[in-house]
Amino acid sequence: MGIMIRGFAFFFLIPLIVSLCFHEFSEAINFIIAFASSIIVAYLFLFISGEPEELSFRSGMVIVSLSWIVAMFLGAIPLYLSGHFSSYLDACFDSMSGLATVGLTILQDLDHTSMSINMWRFLVPYICGQGIAVITIVFLARTAGVYGMYTGEGREEKILPNITHTVRIIWKVSLIYLVVGVSILFALGIKSGISPFYSFWHGLWLYMSSWATCGFTPQSTSVLFYHSQWIELGTTIALVIGAMNFSLHYALWSGKRLELFRDIEIRTFLLTFITIFSILCIGLIKEGAYPDLLSFFSKAIYHTLSAHATAGFATIYSGQFVSQWGELGMLALIIGMWIGGCAGSTAGGVKCLRMGIFFSDFWQNIRQIGLPTTAVFQHKLRHIQDIVINDRMIRSAVLIFLSFTITYLLGAIIGVIYGYPFVPSLFESVSTASGTGLSVGITSKDMPPAMKVVYILEMWAGRLEFISIFAILNFIITRGKR
Repeated sequence: MGIMIRGFAFFFLIPLIVSLCFHEFSEAINFIIAFASSIIVAYLFLFISGEPEELSFRSGMVIVSLSWIVAMFLGAIPLYLSGHFSSYLDACFDSMSGLATVGLTILQDLDHTSMSINMWRFLVPYICGQGIAVITIVFLARTAGVYGMYTGEGREEKILPNITHTVRIIWKVSLIYLVVGVSILFALGIKSGISPFYSFWHGLWLYMSSWATCGFTPQSTSVLFYHSQWIELGTTIALVIGAMNFSLHYALWSGKRLELFRDIEIRTFLLTFITIFSILCIGLIKEGAYPDLLSFFSKAIYHTLSAHATAGFATIYSGQFVSQWGELGMLALIIGMWIGGCAGSTAGGVKCLRMGIFFSDFWQNIRQIGLPTTAVFQHKLRHIQDIVINDRMIRSAVLIFLSFTITYLLGAIIGVIYGYPFVPSLFESVSTASGTGLSVGITSKDMPPAMKVVYILEMWAGRLEFISIFAILNFIITRGKR
């Protein structure tokens, strides 16, 4: 944990440099305080840890989950000191929202946030979309138990047999796409009439948020602020790419182009997208939301992709989901956020791979009904390579699906207890736990403190996909028995 926090601390230096470049000296002091606090905490952990020991698989997962909580408190320091939050709890809410790539915010006066605070807000989800442990593993290449840290952040797949090489591939993919994506959004910003200065910075921040499938934007009205179909197109491409599996990116780079059409996740994503989009269209027609055909399809397609990829961008005001889209429209987006993007990506939710396993297993069971009991039937799927589906995979997928479902419903029930209608409460809860960031207006600084804490826990558990949470519970139970 000390090594992880020490690595996290050095990212405060990036917004510190930005604050000095733009003469934001009060913000610079805030980032120096945050950096110093993180270093002190890191070395305190290193001091009390004693002689280093080999990490077990379970210990690696426990370390990751606890490190995210520590990182939340440290990451909230410059946010709270900026004066944009009424309490430290509010700053912790935004800090966890960035760490978990959710994108919900209760920051006040967002439109007048400093350059350095914005840099920190977008840097955190970009880093943590890859994962804090993914950064740390580079420096722990020879330490046993790093696979537990890797899987503790909700990752199960290895691009290469070696975890350290896998991590380096992830960062290589991310950095190359960063340069290309920012360049494209910069050009689109200029084409939309935005000055070169703001085109660069907004292009950088929007790409970081898109790639991390995080709903943060530099303006309070999200992507609607730009009133540009070019910006919408650019962010759509970026968020879809961000929601794709890193292993698939590597396969495409390696010349395996056909994997894009054969992979079970991509097929599942397309199937569920068409289903969600159809339901949403029925809801919008029922409500008579957009009589203009161009507006109808552009809003429907953009928000379906934004919800399904758990990106959280919006081109309408949050209140319009309730007042104009109706319950059927909201339920369509809830389904998209519930499922989420691809496994091994920056997206959240249950993940398309698990849904693909469900659909495929359901169909295979139907096919086996008429076969003799002695028949041997092998169930295969194409996911980068041919994989044989076994009972363990199905049980694991069911466990994660049920964990997300229970979390979604508990969050909705908490919202109902505090007086919010059920469907909007479910929408907000699913958006929070799936790491999406779309809001119907419930998330605000005036939200009850207990709901803020519940949402923080939902963001934390959903981002780690409950695997690390189970490891902590197992750790506590085992120690309790001893």
